[in-house]
Amino acid sequence: MKALPDLEGWAIFAKVAETGSFAKAAAGFSLSQATVSKAITRLETRMKATLFHRTSRSMSLTEAGYAALERAARILEEGEAVEAEITEKSNSLHGRIRLAAPMSFGLSHLAPMLPDFMRAHPDVGLEVDFNDKQVDLVSERFDLALRIANLVDSTLLARRLCSVRILLVGAPAYFERAGRPRHPRDLAQHTALQYMYARNGSSWRFRHDKQGEFSQTLPVNLNVNNAEALTPALRAGLGLALQPEFLAWEDLQSGALEIVMEDWQVDPIALHIVTPPGRRRPARVQALIEYLADRLTAEPWAGDVAG
Repeated sequence: MKALPDLEGWAIFAKVAETGSFAKAAAGFSLSQATVSKAITRLETRMKATLFHRTSRSMSLTEAGYAALERAARILEEGEAVEAEITEKSNSLHGRIRLAAPMSFGLSHLAPMLPDFMRAHPDVGLEVDFNDKQVDLVSERFDLALRIANLVDSTLLARRLCSVRILLVGAPAYFERAGRPRHPRDLAQHTALQYMYARNGSSWRFRHDKQGEFSQTLPVNLNVNNAEALTPALRAGLGLALQPEFLAWEDLQSGALEIVMEDWQVDPIALHIVTPPGRRRPARVQALIEYLADRLTAEPWAGDVAG
């Protein structure tokens, strides 16, 4: 008769591998170090293989340990997820959610949406990382992230919410002084305010329905790692910038900024919610995903909303 897999042992193994310490794994599970040590010894005896290289100062996975780690980690994650899901269905949503978002978008659009969710789910704790550099959802154990980009193929699961236009904008005072460009080649005589993580750097690419594509490099007077930091210089009439519509929306409505060269388009980007692969989403995470999807796709700048 086939023996039942040692699921508890594999879960403990995954926690030891994650923390790098028997003591930390024991503390994480509220177990004694002796119980953790016995679980690893039990697995090694059963597998007839050593899972960890152990010395008085260090510990590392063996080749057999590396081979087992991915599936063992999945056993631990699935066990935690199914318990959390059942608990949450029988009670109110609770637990922690780790969320990552771009800095400017996160502060101006995500942050104002969080209080309503927090009031609706007071037992859910939110941990939000605002950063224009993309975090590694898997290694840093994030539950979800907002990403504004044309995503490359990856193992992440992505839900596209809407498209976001990229607009060439400037202040009326700037256009009075420097003139209004009609064609991308005119931009050589203008001053750029630049977001340093832009796809094509200071070479701005445009597309026209009849005239095709055209690229133009501009002199850059301000280069920043946060696109919102361009707004004061734009309002002051110190140059032009390619800005996502969600950042320029209010200034365009008030007249503080204007769009030029509207017949020359910059390829739009898209807003996505991305989640790690192969992980069951706890009910609290799914609730936040649906809440953000509903709110974000209702924004006035959200174009081509996913059905």
